[in-house]
Amino acid sequence: MTTFTAKLGDRSLFPHLEARVYLNHGGISYPSVAVQHAVNEVLDDYARRGAAAFMRWNDQRTRLKGKLGALIGVSGDDIALLPNTTRGVIDVSLCFPWQRGDRVIVFQGEFPANITPWQQAAATFGVELVFLSLEEWNRDIELGLASLDRALERGARLVAVSAVQFQTGLRMPLREITKRCHAHGTQVFVDAVQACGSVPTDAGAANVDYLACGSHKWLMGLEGCGFLYVHPSRVSDLRPTTAGWLSHEDGLGFLFDGPGHLRYDRPIKRRVEFFEGGNYNTAGLAGLEASLDLIQQIGVPAIYDHVNGYLDTLEAELGGRGFQSLRTRDVRYRSCTLGLLPPGGVSVVDLQRELGARGIACALPDGVLRFTPHWPNNPAEIPIVLEAVDQILSILHPA
Repeated sequence: MTTFTAKLGDRSLFPHLEARVYLNHGGISYPSVAVQHAVNEVLDDYARRGAAAFMRWNDQRTRLKGKLGALIGVSGDDIALLPNTTRGVIDVSLCFPWQRGDRVIVFQGEFPANITPWQQAAATFGVELVFLSLEEWNRDIELGLASLDRALERGARLVAVSAVQFQTGLRMPLREITKRCHAHGTQVFVDAVQACGSVPTDAGAANVDYLACGSHKWLMGLEGCGFLYVHPSRVSDLRPTTAGWLSHEDGLGFLFDGPGHLRYDRPIKRRVEFFEGGNYNTAGLAGLEASLDLIQQIGVPAIYDHVNGYLDTLEAELGGRGFQSLRTRDVRYRSCTLGLLPPGGVSVVDLQRELGARGIACALPDGVLRFTPHWPNNPAEIPIVLEAVDQILSILHPA
């Protein structure tokens, strides 16, 4: 069995990475050799044995659920493995026990994955969608919570919120949000894709009702796999609108137990697994376990501290060059994201393109220059970033 060791600030497990400095883990991360090895092991096994390999990797999925549960402070029995965050939002939005006239609270400025499914549910089930602005939250968390209180007083069945806002990196106070929502009989859905793997996230302690996450960002897995957590007290209320053939109890029996077992009346599971309606991304899930093992070797709190030390330095240096930071000053609500607006007169599109040309990978969500380092990033990279920025500013914004 091949063993891989992760160390903060060490990218030796990523020998194929071309970027001089990769600061786009909040977009799509890059796979380690551990992930590549795990994926190749799946492919090799299926290449040798075909369908006979299925049960081995079925056991792997059970093990992975336990590790994902430990990551977010819940039981692996309450986790379903899905293709991505969006699929988790869609499934809950379609299976929630809506009544016509229900209200759903969402946030203006959220990533569309946590908006579109609720819009579709509103159109399908006669639900009212209510948008709250994130501006008050960005100014002061207490102002944001007060705006939520006002909305909850008017009634709501569900609040959908991201654990971390994708542009500003604002870390939302999930425990306080859930406490206030539950006091009004309102459930909480969390999009955690910008948090899990880099920001300590305890869905159990926060008592959230639903949480979805994909693996291709901070979990450093591949696109096309993720998970959904549903609080055990909520599963029985869901309507299995999105059930598939594997959602039935004993759904595999007719393939192995001889004649007479092909039936369509087997009950749908009343566990979170009913969301797992069809075949899995087996290779992607094996890769996710490999990347999760590396993250757990270091520990999410250590990763969080490491990345924020990196961002403290980068933020200060860029601030001295005229950049406006969107990172909250309240350290309690920081994530591992640094969003910036460039100096006046500088095109952020041109800036990001020129950074890429110099080997600095970063993102540009809706006009925000976003830097998202992770555990392999080393503070020794920061002078490389600053040198590139200085070169570009001298071209785009000459003194």
